[in-house]
Amino acid sequence: MYNILLVTNEMDRVRDLIAGLSRMGFSCTACIYADDVLQQDASQSFNAVLVDISSISTHGDSAWKWFRKLKLRRPLPVIALVSPSTLNLVLEKGFEDFVMKPWNLDELSARIRRAISQTTRPDEDRTIKVGDLTIDPVRCEVELVGRLLALTFKEYELLKLLATNKGRVFTREALLNEVWGYDYYGGDRTVDVHIRRLRSKIEDPVHTFIDTVRNIGYKFKDTVAGR
Repeated sequence: MYNILLVTNEMDRVRDLIAGLSRMGFSCTACIYADDVLQQDASQSFNAVLVDISSISTHGDSAWKWFRKLKLRRPLPVIALVSPSTLNLVLEKGFEDFVMKPWNLDELSARIRRAISQTTRPDEDRTIKVGDLTIDPVRCEVELVGRLLALTFKEYELLKLLATNKGRVFTREALLNEVWGYDYYGGDRTVDVHIRRLRSKIEDPVHTFIDTVRNIGYKFKDTVAGR
């Protein structure tokens, strides 16, 4: 199931669209464009973003800066939902695709799936399996012994980075740069907090995956036992 973030400033006008996308197999999270939209992005892994252009266009440059920052963080397709009066904004701001109102669900579903496939590099769509832990990069899902785990976006990105580099030691600074980006101003304690939360979700008396390298940082175990 693909996770979709829908950004709008008029929730009532997209309720039917959200219900329709759910019927077509998408998990759709809608949020009002405001300060909490950044928290939404940090709290969940999304495969694509839909933007109700007409409703957020009054925010001007702040909205476009947020979407540019989002796309720098990961290759995430952003699709605009437009009316004839806002079509020019799509051409100016460089969205991957757009759908004109009235929105047709079949068309929108096809465009979402195409955009996701085009922004997923061949080496990114391979399932990562380490012992009893399975990471699905296409759906941004993690399972342990077949049980789906509820990870935040940053926890997922940390896990994927470590698991695809088994045995490699990452300093806290390197993890900050890779997962949070060079423009992040928080301290390296952020890494420790997220690693602790990640361990609480993926490890138990039977399963341990992440090693602490004293005075340096963290690494994913070279060998991990599975059942």
